[in-house]
Amino acid sequence: MLTFEQKINILDSYPGLERKNVSLGRVNYHYEESQHDKKTVAFHLHPNGNGFVFAGLLRGYETDDKGFVNIRDYSEAELRSLLDASITSLSIHIPEVPVVGKRKKAKASAQGETLWTHPDGNTLTLKFEEDLWYVYAGLHLEMAFETVDEAKEYLAEEGFVPEKA
Repeated sequence: MLTFEQKINILDSYPGLERKNVSLGRVNYHYEESQHDKKTVAFHLHPNGNGFVFAGLLRGYETDDKGFVNIRDYSEAELRSLLDASITSLSIHIPEVPVVGKRKKAKASAQGETLWTHPDGNTLTLKFEEDLWYVYAGLHLEMAFETVDEAKEYLAEEGFVPEKA
């Protein structure tokens, strides 16, 4: 387990995060460049070693009802990986889109997951989950989109083409 000071030093090493001292010796870190209403990346880091990092837009993390992960027992590598993913997820702009009708949602969910390849050999996965289209590079979230058309346009602009089944 990292000490409070070690966690603070790690968070201070991220130039995009702004430190905010709060009550009882606790510290929060905000990401002011967030593309979402949520700006708090680290919440209530406490001298006893407890603290939380926002992962509400990420897959694979057990979060509380506000989207935070308890980092009490995280190693430096685990903490940095979570911080990188959290900041990336807050950096992605998801445009406002009109409400999608049931037919359109059913069609989207039926399409599932597709692989996209680039001439240089890289692959990305386009996947529909929880009413959004996500582009993944392996397990890492690359981008998120409201519609499949936006996602496909992005992938095409980046030089990717869908793999043939």
